[in-house]
Amino acid sequence: MNKTVFLLLRLAVAASMFGHGLVRLPKLAGFSAWMVGDFAKSMIPQILVVPFSYALPVAEFIIGLFLFIGLFTRISLIAGAVVMVMLIFGSCMVENFNAIPSQLIHAAFFAILLQFIEANSYCLDRKI
Repeated sequence: MNKTVFLLLRLAVAASMFGHGLVRLPKLAGFSAWMVGDFAKSMIPQILVVPFSYALPVAEFIIGLFLFIGLFTRISLIAGAVVMVMLIFGSCMVENFNAIPSQLIHAAFFAILLQFIEANSYCLDRKI
């Protein structure tokens, strides 16, 4: 994969993750309450939903930030893919099947970027 193509894909995924986290962090309690309410009738117990609802925006923000600057890129891509797997499972549990295509696309981009990680040249990873 071309180095510039990798950079553009990395930045696109970074913008999505960073943006999701950035807009949710200032309203973390409200986001958590919404998610808990959304999962109230699911098979996932509230004791798992609450910590996830607080951790998700932080994870999105950090993954996006690290991908933007190209730091810990491999770990960030793996973490992002794991987040997507959890989101896909959660979407299934609340029967929000409309969200799954977007989550699958994100997961695919994480996997593609991970597959071609050697093209990650414009990054801080190369500096340390």
